[in-house]
This record gives sequence, C-alpha cells and structure tokens, in this order.
Amino acid sequence: MGATSSPERLSLLVGLAVMMAATLPRYLIGGHQTRLILLAFAIVAVLGVALAQWRLLAAEARARLPALLRRLVVFLVVGLVAMAVWQGLVAGWSGWALLASHGTTLGLLLHALGIWLRPLRD
Repeated sequence: MGATSSPERLSLLVGLAVMMAATLPRYLIGGHQTRLILLAFAIVAVLGVALAQWRLLAAEARARLPALLRRLVVFLVVGLVAMAVWQGLVAGWSGWALLASHGTTLGLLLHALGIWLRPLRD
C-alpha cells in the first residue's frame, strides 16, 4: 500500500465525518431509515480510519493538526454562510437541514481546495 499518514489527510477525514453527520437530519426528516443507518455506519467507519491515521502520525505532524482543524472550522462556517446567502437570494429558503448539508459540503470542498492550492506551512 505504501500510503503514509498526514495531518492534511486526517483533517479531511474529520471534515468528511462532520459533513456526513450534517446530512443525517435530512434522512431523519425524510423518513429514509435505511439510508440513515447506512450513513451512520459510514460515519463510524470514517472515524475509525481517522483514529488509525491519528495513531500513525508522527509527533511533529500532530503539532500541525490543530491549525488544520481551525482552518477546517473556518471553511465550514464560510460554507454555511455562503449557502445561507445562496438559499436566501437565489434558491429560496429550503430549510435548515438542507442548509447544514450543503453548507458543510461546500466548506469541506473549500478546505480540500485550500490544502491543495495553499498547503499549511510549518
């Protein structure tokens, strides 16, 4: 396999788990129990992989993780605000469950693009 653990990968896994958790209310409100259960299992699997990645991180890589998680939180908030503006101005208010789902998805995408375009410096 040869893949190494990195704080960037771990921050993306945490962001993926947050995004998936933000999608849970949509399935709960819609009454999609099977999808809800599958998504819950997927969240547990992603968190398990994230825990394994964290255990493989070196001490100096763990020191970079808090800055990446702060950056993730900022991008998640930016994504939520951008989706709220979009829903308010263009798409019409569709409810908080859709806002949470789409906003966190946008935030995670922005975080991933930010890591790709401007990696965190030590």
